[in-house]
Amino acid sequence: MPQSAFDYDLFVIGAGSGGVRASRIAAGHGARVAVAEEFRIGGTCVIRGCVPKKLLVYASQFADDLGHAADYGWTVEGARFDWPKLRDAVARDVDRLNAAYTRTLESNKVTHFLDRAEIAGPNSVRLKASGETVTAAKILIATGAWPVMPEFPGAEHCITSNEVFHLETLPARVVIAGAGYIAMEFAGIFNALGCAVTVVNRSDTILRGYDIDLRERLLAITRARGIAYRFDAPFDRVEKGEGGSLLVHVADGGPPIAADVVLVATGRRPNTSGLGLENAGIALGTRGEIPVDADGRTSCPSVFAVGDVTDRVQLTPIAIREGHAFSDAQFGGKPGAVSYETIPSAVFSQPPLASVGPTEAEARTTHGDIRIFTSDFRPMKNIFSERIERGFYKLVVDAATDRVLGIHMIGPDAPEVLQAAAIAVKAGLTKADFDATAALHPSMAEELVLMR
Repeated sequence: MPQSAFDYDLFVIGAGSGGVRASRIAAGHGARVAVAEEFRIGGTCVIRGCVPKKLLVYASQFADDLGHAADYGWTVEGARFDWPKLRDAVARDVDRLNAAYTRTLESNKVTHFLDRAEIAGPNSVRLKASGETVTAAKILIATGAWPVMPEFPGAEHCITSNEVFHLETLPARVVIAGAGYIAMEFAGIFNALGCAVTVVNRSDTILRGYDIDLRERLLAITRARGIAYRFDAPFDRVEKGEGGSLLVHVADGGPPIAADVVLVATGRRPNTSGLGLENAGIALGTRGEIPVDADGRTSCPSVFAVGDVTDRVQLTPIAIREGHAFSDAQFGGKPGAVSYETIPSAVFSQPPLASVGPTEAEARTTHGDIRIFTSDFRPMKNIFSERIERGFYKLVVDAATDRVLGIHMIGPDAPEVLQAAAIAVKAGLTKADFDATAALHPSMAEELVLMR
């Protein structure tokens, strides 16, 4: 069937960061494009993920800033926190972003359906609510990932990160299952807002995959800030009592934990359930992901996938790059591979941490002879504070070439500092290049060029 015989040149399932970018770029190359989104245009990051969560982080950090203000001579009287006001302000900004993403599709002449789309065949998509079937020369799946809710008695009383933005009131007691980046970010948010927070994890490690020195520093600081931890403690059951209070039983031999909200943040899985992939002969991977080649093509030549649904790297900027590269290659005649090396990442915990490149342990395995440079310092902002919280920066350097392989840091504004520093790592700069750069004083970032 010639391409012109299809309703569209490209049909995108999922209007998140990757799907919207792919749609816009393909349309810019002259393709006839349609996209379907069953919830709200904008996707996880914009609607119920990193963007609204970062706004909660900013709000919670004001509690810390108020403490610092007093240290610097300010008298702050009558300060109080209003959760409904914050919640509604965040919701309004999500509405704004949803409208902005919708306008982006419209201004690029991309047809959009607010409907669930399922694959009916290699070149056809069925819209569930309307019952309409449309055809396309190429189909792109960009449905992202979805929070995991393990099976245990009382799981129906728990929430995931999807629902946390809609809580009616600020809970006095919060139990968080998991110790990955989502869990640690919300633990910091609720702790700073005055909630009693307990993190329960089935292993004895937080933030698996990050450098051990950052993990240990964050654990010590958050414990000092009042976050409680129960390690090696799988969930057993959650009971609901009178008045809506919850009792969390964990399998570590310890007492149950009373809570008002139980947030399950034990990971995210590719959002592939019920997509009809079998109708195009596509088999899923072990985690429910869609296997793809370097060009994003599935086992069906006309069906592609980008972003978290492929379970390669679950980061919004990577989904955007993959969507852009897909459309450039398929409709713009500009093939190009997405690089998955030296990807910077951050955890907006309190304090935040950020990393790029291999950890010290990974570098010892892959490069053998390495040199480690560290800076353990007290951020200037904290000088007057009674809390002795120290920042920590680490450079991982290849001993043979002097190339800086990785940078790992924890402390105020670490993600902002690392974004610029990641350019140096991506460019392959050496420790000598860092040493030759003049320090910007007084700043925390200057520690990057002062390690000897």
